[in-house]
Amino acid sequence: MPMSTDFKGRLFPVLPKIADHFGTPFHIYDEAGIRDTGRKLKACFSSMGNFREFYAVKALPNPRILEIMGDMGFGFDCSSTPELVLSRQAGAAGDEIMFTSNNTTREDFTAALADGGSILNLDDITLIDKLPQIPDLISFRYNPGPRRSGNAIIGNPVESKYGVSHDQITGAYRKMRDLGATRFGLHTMLVSNERNHLYMVETVKMLLDMVEEISGELGIDFEFINMGGGLGIPYRPEDAPLDLEAMGEKIAALYLDVAARRGRVPDLFMESGRYMTGPHGALVTTAINEKNIYRRYVGVDASMPALMRPGMYGAYHHIDVVDPAAPEADLEKAADRPVQKVDVVGSLCENIDKFAVERDLPQVRMGDLLVIQDTGAHGHAMGFNYNAKLRPKELLLNADGSVSLIRREETMEDYFATLAFAEDTIKL
Repeated sequence: MPMSTDFKGRLFPVLPKIADHFGTPFHIYDEAGIRDTGRKLKACFSSMGNFREFYAVKALPNPRILEIMGDMGFGFDCSSTPELVLSRQAGAAGDEIMFTSNNTTREDFTAALADGGSILNLDDITLIDKLPQIPDLISFRYNPGPRRSGNAIIGNPVESKYGVSHDQITGAYRKMRDLGATRFGLHTMLVSNERNHLYMVETVKMLLDMVEEISGELGIDFEFINMGGGLGIPYRPEDAPLDLEAMGEKIAALYLDVAARRGRVPDLFMESGRYMTGPHGALVTTAINEKNIYRRYVGVDASMPALMRPGMYGAYHHIDVVDPAAPEADLEKAADRPVQKVDVVGSLCENIDKFAVERDLPQVRMGDLLVIQDTGAHGHAMGFNYNAKLRPKELLLNADGSVSLIRREETMEDYFATLAFAEDTIKL
């Protein structure tokens, strides 16, 4: 959906000044919006006692963003050794980090257990034998297979490479119990960008039922369930937002029922990335070329390496046109221009290098700023260097109204750095 009125109100009046100082393209994130979403998330689950969000580091792996998450009391969901390092640099350790990876190496597990450790969430029973030591606390990622459906982004659970199957899950916990683990959790992740809150409620019910079943068979208690991430955001103007409040109320009701029957309930964990930061980021780029052949094209100074979602799978990102020469009070005046149907494109040597396809936009003039919205998750993080394109800078619109550089743009020196190495040849 179009960025929030609050974010626009904070950003648009100063956008020309920001672009003039830092140059385009850049991703910019809204600290006030991120903190507001964090407060709402915690409020929705405040009645449940031990609730914790583990921010999905893969969504926006920037130290300043992680610092904000830590300040709100959130943990971190990591899937690689560098993500572990970033989280620890943000001050997290031990059960403030959940390490969930797949096709994991022994070296990754060693890193996850070092420097204060983390909660290990295993993706497969074969990974047990790769553990350098048996931790007290262990979790498994559960894949229910045909018992649940996924969604278009993450796919059908039966076809998914992730998780332990229904038939294997009890045996996985039995093996860890017998090896000496004494504390247990259960995790799943079935969908991505899901805006149907009832699906998420059903996921929590599934986990609570599984905990009851496994506990009854093995005589173990579960400290937590982790419903995963996947909370969706409305990218299109016509999309209905996730009803977070209704989701919280229904999950709280599930917990009350379990408490009434069993007396003890596991803590509830969540690992949202997109929901926390996605709507609070934008890619700002400048119109530099126009082309009219079979279609009308607007060329901008950013390319797909700065935001690959539209080219990768046709994802929609809303775009506003801002005239940097307009008076501060009329920056959105460009919206009054005649509408034209255009493709907004970068300069990559790939025809999928498009931020919008046949999009109705106000007539774009050269030098206009295009604000490509909802890039606060899986935007800069998914960047790449094909065509030797260099990834753009990241900025933070601080809560006090100032703007800080929080990642510089890549340089040619960065690109060529891995070509400086000691010669190493093996004769066969």
